[in-house]
Amino acid sequence: MKISNITKRYDKFSLNWQKSNRFDANVYGIIGSNGCGKTTLMKIMAGLIKPDSGAIDYGNLTPQDITMVFRKPYMIHDTVYRNLVYPLEIRGMKPDEAQIEYYLQMAGLSNMRNQYAPSLSSGEQQKLSFIRALIFSPKMMLVDEAFSNMDIESVALFENHILKMQKDAPIIWIIISHQLSNIKRLCDYVYFMHKGTVEAEGTVDDVLFGPQNPNLQKYLHYQAIVSGR
Repeated sequence: MKISNITKRYDKFSLNWQKSNRFDANVYGIIGSNGCGKTTLMKIMAGLIKPDSGAIDYGNLTPQDITMVFRKPYMIHDTVYRNLVYPLEIRGMKPDEAQIEYYLQMAGLSNMRNQYAPSLSSGEQQKLSFIRALIFSPKMMLVDEAFSNMDIESVALFENHILKMQKDAPIIWIIISHQLSNIKRLCDYVYFMHKGTVEAEGTVDDVLFGPQNPNLQKYLHYQAIVSGR
């Protein structure tokens, strides 16, 4: 996928991605303070909203190859099982029961397959939304703060799964997270956004451990204080 010169304006906010970037089968992180444009950019990438200007070249990707996991997961008003197989059904794909059981066990939801999904805890719903996104083997996965409601063990579980996927059959991952440990462990390349623009980018070492941009330095300092590091 390639994005070029994307802009989007909402009242007093303006997103300006005035550059051309290619996203291949790697893990990309997007960091920055609330309101800097991260989620707007991700929704444009996902095709959920249209930019005011600029272009997105999806290459061989189709809308059915792309999925997005939000911070606040949405649940279909049905069972855990029906939620999990829904992406397969709308794509005309036959559910593989062994695969379904694998993901349910992975998320610790195997004994809840017949439970009403909206009755799950917030952490359980987040895990269900994550495996629901994985079940149809997407080629581009957009993750917007989806680790925030998970416990430490679950975060480690999904991080390990992503790393294994990238080793076995890599896809495009674009991850927004304020938890810099996620970014540090998972990402191959990182973008720092500030007030709608990209002010710094590079490898994890460049962005997290050798920041030159003053706004990035302030952001990392604040995140370190908040996390107690």
